Amino acid sequence: MCRRTTWTIGFPTLLIATRGRRTGALRRTALIYGRDGDRYVVVASNGAAARDPSWFLNLLADPVVRVQVRADRFVARARVADPVERPRLWELMAGIFPMYRTYAGQAPRQIPVVLLERR
Repeated sequence: MCRRTTWTIGFPTLLIATRGRRTGALRRTALIYGRDGDRYVVVASNGAAARDPSWFLNLLADPVVRVQVRADRFVARARVADPVERPRLWELMAGIFPMYRTYAGQAPRQIPVVLLERR
């Protein structure tokens, strides 16, 4: 399994496994999540880095991912939130992890919000 990083402690965290776009190997990442109905919401912040995180680039190449939330493991399809739904979902996630607002002010890119829909 993936080790917890300091920033995930105390926040709702899931594990996402994406397929490496170059290697084809499964890569697990711990991410803070929110819920939007039956869907899970995650943010591709990479701190405030100029580059999107590797897990996000991987899911753009192959949107079928594996997710684990506590003991619940399932396959999901990932998609980037569209411009209409993004503001509401961004506020949901910033309410859970307020540091996202700081990252957004520092990042030279718009930070993607990703929906994970159970298959």
